[in-house]
Amino acid sequence: MDKHHRLAHAQTHSVILSLMTLTTAAGLPTKKVLNLAAMKIMVAAAEAEAQKRNVQVTICIVDESGNLLFLQKADGAGLNTIQFAQKKARHSALYRSPSKAAADQLRSGDLQVLAFPDAFPNQGGLPIRVDGQTIGGIGVSGAPSEVDEAIGQVAIDALLPS
Repeated sequence: MDKHHRLAHAQTHSVILSLMTLTTAAGLPTKKVLNLAAMKIMVAAAEAEAQKRNVQVTICIVDESGNLLFLQKADGAGLNTIQFAQKKARHSALYRSPSKAAADQLRSGDLQVLAFPDAFPNQGGLPIRVDGQTIGGIGVSGAPSEVDEAIGQVAIDALLPS
């Protein structure tokens, strides 16, 4: 095989490999993820809302599997809020529902929620949904629980305005 034929063969092989990659990639679903820019938008909105309400909170953002992506504790927030915010966020991501739903379940006398792995029956965690898919969760802790949830909702609304 002369030099010209080897080059043509190599180019053909490269095109075939590229087409196979495109074909394979085309069959895969696309997925939205929380990147740093998105989290910065959410956190800025949450910080502003906490300041407006004059509360010191910890803010936690996790991915859809409950893995920690962001954690920030305000100077005046208690140390216990670090774990509470993480648990609220993780609950919301894994169960794809507000952590308030588990709190309401417990309040109604349904104790089985206490046995659910990673469940946290305390208001303040919300799932982050895009196009009907849960891509993460946000948890806020340090203020009364309904205020924690409201701060989380402001953060989500800043990222995904209705």
